[in-house]
Formats: sequence, C-alpha cells, structure tokens
Amino acid sequence: MSIVSSLSPRALSAPESGIVEIMNYARGREGILPLWAGEGDLPSPAFINQAASQALIAGETFYTWQRGIPELRQALSRYYARHFAVDLSPEHFYVTGSGMQAIALSVQALTAPGDEMIFLTPAWPNIISAIDIGGGRAVGVPLSFTGGKWVLDIDHLEKAITPRTKAMFINTPSNPTGWTATRQDLTAILALARKHDLWILADEIYALYYYGTGARAASFLDVKEEGDKVIFVNSFSKNWSMTGWRVGWIVAPPETGQVFENLIQYSTSGVAQFMQKGAVAALDGGDDFVRENIARAKRSRDILCDALIATNRVETLKPEGALYAFLKIDGITDSRQAALDIVDKTGVGLAPGTAFGVGGSEFLRACFLRDPGQIEDAAQRLCDYVLKL
Repeated sequence: MSIVSSLSPRALSAPESGIVEIMNYARGREGILPLWAGEGDLPSPAFINQAASQALIAGETFYTWQRGIPELRQALSRYYARHFAVDLSPEHFYVTGSGMQAIALSVQALTAPGDEMIFLTPAWPNIISAIDIGGGRAVGVPLSFTGGKWVLDIDHLEKAITPRTKAMFINTPSNPTGWTATRQDLTAILALARKHDLWILADEIYALYYYGTGARAASFLDVKEEGDKVIFVNSFSKNWSMTGWRVGWIVAPPETGQVFENLIQYSTSGVAQFMQKGAVAALDGGDDFVRENIARAKRSRDILCDALIATNRVETLKPEGALYAFLKIDGITDSRQAALDIVDKTGVGLAPGTAFGVGGSEFLRACFLRDPGQIEDAAQRLCDYVLKL
C-alpha cells in the first residue's frame, strides 16, 4: 500500500479544483489578464489595513473570542440594520476564518454522514466538496438555461427532496451563473423548506452586487419569519477587496450559538483579533468603497458582455448580480481544454465551466471586477479568439 493510498478515503476523494488548475497553468506569465478567480484587482483599502496594523502593533495577538470579538459582532449587527433593515442582535453572528469555513462549519452543523443537501447547479464547486468530504451527499438541481438566461424551476427543486434531505444550499446572486432569485423565488423556496422541515443554507455574499432596481438583491431576510430554519454565510472578501484576509461570518439563530462556537473551537479556535479589527473598520467605514466597487463591476460587466454578445458567437445575457459572465461560445464543448487554449492564444485566464458541475461544461466564467481598461483589453482578445473559431 502506498503512503497516499493509506490516507482517508474522504480526503482522497476531494477533487482538484478545476479553477485552480488553470491558475496554476498560467500563473506568472507575462501579460496575463487573470479573470479566473472571484476577486478584483484592487488591494484592501488603506483605512482597513491601518486598523488591523494598529491593533497588531498594540499587541492584540492573544487568543480571542471564538464567536468573534464583541466589537465585530456589534458592527455586523449595524451593517445588517443599514443594508437589510433587520434588527439582529450580536448573538446572531459568528466570525469564521473565511466564507469557505463558514460554509464548511454550517454543513457540519446541518448534516451527518449519509444525509443529503440540495444545491443549484452550475455551482461554485467548493460547496459540493464540503458536503462530500463531510460524508453527506450533494444533490444538484440544474437551473435551466434559455436565451442566455438562467431560471429556477421550483417543481424540479421539490422533486429532488427525499427522506434523507436535510438542507438546501441557495446561492443568490449566483456564482457562476449570475442567476438572482426574486422575492417570489425566495418565498417559494422557503415554503418548500417549511413543508419538508428543511434548513436553508443561504450564501448571499453577492447581495450588494446587484444591477437591477434597488440597492441590493432580494434576501431570505426579506421573507423569513421567526422560527424559520435559515443560516446565512458570508465573507469580507468581495465587498471590501479582502480576499486574502480569510475572514467570514455566519448568521444563525442565537440558540445555535454554542454549537457554532464548538465547531470554531475544534477547527481554528477563532480569527486573529487584529484581523477582526480590520473587519470592524470595513463594516463601519467601508460603504463608500463598496459602492465604488459595485459601480466599477457594473461598468466592466457592460464592456465585457456587450463586446462578446456583439460577435453573435457568444450566448449570454448581462447577469443581474454577482461578479461573473458565464459564457457559452459557439463551437466549444470542452471548456477545460478551451480555457487552456485561451490562455495560450490570448493571455486571458478564464475558469472552465467543467469546474462548476452539471450544466456548466460548455461554459467559461469570467470575473469582471477589474479595471474597465483591463476588461476592454480582455474583451478584445476574447472577441478575436471567438471570431476565429
């Protein structure tokens, strides 16, 4: 038996990220335009960095509150009051070492080995692996793709529910498709959860990256009632350009608090206090920066999508939310091979749709949260490539 084969079967079954494969293939090449990952090109704002640096210099380097420092949980409460018009006490919030950890801990809290969790596909692949590694079964329900638009069929969602189903993972606005649930969609999903006594794990990380009418996308906070079984996961990564900080949070009923504190204790034992001070600064002083980031994303979305749609070789619509154009290009059926080819021939890095599960194999994902000038360059390179196919 080899050393590797003697490892845990669950660990061995964890797949290589199809996104990271392309990043590793092209990282470091001169002139590369990296649209593969879900992050922008701006560093964290100085006022956030300064708050963390000052705390670090002041010696805030000891063990800290596992649920998150009181100042950060209070700041999260204020943030939700401003943006979602809800009154959530600090006891609803649990600070985690990234949005990914928030998802992983929530999956651990909601499922046991053999349990099923439904998700909408194409989907960010990490949710699928988080469920599988925990011993559960990830059950994908495909969104329909018609005329460049993604649509959820509620009847299909209900048909996927079995006696083993414990929860539904709902990401809206969606990575990678940009599908954005309406208030009516969320009401229907919540009705299913109530009918079948299921939890909803709501990933609303892109709620403010919304390009329709209103300041944000619809949220389960708009339709849920006291006693509904909903957990929210989120991250500082996208709004405040803090992807490398690895700080996220969970919003859950206060009565679940000890459970989440225990899960945090036995994974990371909490997030560094000086980093949390930076997160407080982001929440309390970062609304203008977030608005600028959203405006920048919208402008770059329009540049990229308008150019590609004009080729008449790319089937897509401008997404209503999130940071991604999910592109179906005439003549491409193997998006992994196409992503490698596009890197070699254009210097543009895209994520292959094969990384996002059922329904994604013919698509390529481009993150447009970048300088509009870079996006114009990327759009021209991609258009030239598409028109030569």
